Order: sequence, then structure tokens, then C-alpha cells
Amino acid sequence: MNEHTLSMRLERVAANVPADARLADIGSDHAYLPVALMHRGAISAAVAGEVATTPFHAAQRTVRDNGLEQHISVRLASGLAAIEPGDGITAISLCGMGGETIRDILDSGKTHLSGQERLILQPNGGEQPLRQWLMDNGYPILHEELLQENRFYYEIIVAERAEPVVYSAEQLYFGPLQMQTRSPVFLAKWQRMLRQKHKTLASFEQARQRVPEEKMQEVARQARWITALLA
Repeated sequence: MNEHTLSMRLERVAANVPADARLADIGSDHAYLPVALMHRGAISAAVAGEVATTPFHAAQRTVRDNGLEQHISVRLASGLAAIEPGDGITAISLCGMGGETIRDILDSGKTHLSGQERLILQPNGGEQPLRQWLMDNGYPILHEELLQENRFYYEIIVAERAEPVVYSAEQLYFGPLQMQTRSPVFLAKWQRMLRQKHKTLASFEQARQRVPEEKMQEVARQARWITALLA
């Protein structure tokens, strides 16, 4: 993968960035996403934010090598602190980190959110707490995608500030829109997850030291939800 050939996962993220957006790509790594979108004329400007120095320098190099210093600002900052008031950001992408991490970045950076921007989120696991944050903060989910790449399942969650919405516990777990569309890849993911839950419950049964009751109940409940979903 490079700035000319994005992974399938980042291509699907790119597809959900609005045309002519001013994008803040947080945790940008090599800045491949904003550079690719800039080359395509799909966005008008971007900020690539990185908290660690090694990827920050890698992002600087990618932007410099592509002659895009006038259009993409690479900033060393924690989370949404990479966004400055004058940036006029209309879309924020957070990709390739745990859902809890994305949630924490959004939560601690609330002052940098105008409420006018689209959030394009690609969590690696931990989707449930991320959806909970979106619900609690008035960001209904507009679009959800699930794709499989190299044996891994990746979810993309797109949200914008709007009228508050309430999701059920099951919707937070599976994804409210995913539950409606029930794509083949979605059903395959949850068939695999159900097998894992059954294995986990079996290992709890055999565990020498007692597993906390609430932990067992939680996994058993999830297994019931998945079974009902697949029925």
C-alpha cells in the first residue's frame, strides 16, 4: 500500500469522504489517505495528525515527496488537537485503531468538533463502545460497511451530528444499519463470532479458577443475540 494504491479498507474510507471536503485524518501514519484523495482532486485541503514522531516524519515525507505541502498540513499533536480553528474541517477520519481508542480521542477532543463535520471511523474491534459514544453525543450513524481483507473483518462507521437517536443494546452491538442490510460478509462474520463465543463459554466451564459470573452472563447473552440474529 502507498499513496497511489490504498488498501481495500482505506478505499472504502475514501469513498465516504464528501467531495471537496477539508479532511482531518487523525492517526494518519504515512498520510496515504489524504495524499491519495488530494491527487484525485477529491478533497480541497487536509490535516494529517500524528501523535508519535516516527509516523509524523513518515507523513511529512509522503506529503513533501508528492509536492503537497501547500495543501496538506502535517501536525504532531494528540488526537483532535491537530485541528486548528482556521482549518474549516468538514470531515474527520480515524482509522486502524481500536474502537475504544477512537471513542477516547473523540471524547477528549470534543472542543475541536464543530458539529458540522462528517465522522468516518474505521475501528479495529470495539465497535460497540464507539457506537455508544456516537449515540450519547448526538451523532446518528448514516452509513455502515463491513468488509473482509486478509482474513480480518473491518467495519466502517459514518456519522454526522443530527437529531438525537436511541439504539438498542443489540443495535449497538451489531450495528443498526448492518442489522437491516444483513450482507453476506456480515452474516459470515457473526457465524464466526458465534463459534468463538461457544468456545469461550466451553473454556469457562473448564477453567480451574472461577470466571466472574457477570463475565459468563455477558458472553452467554452475546451468544444468544448472535443465535437470534442468524436464525
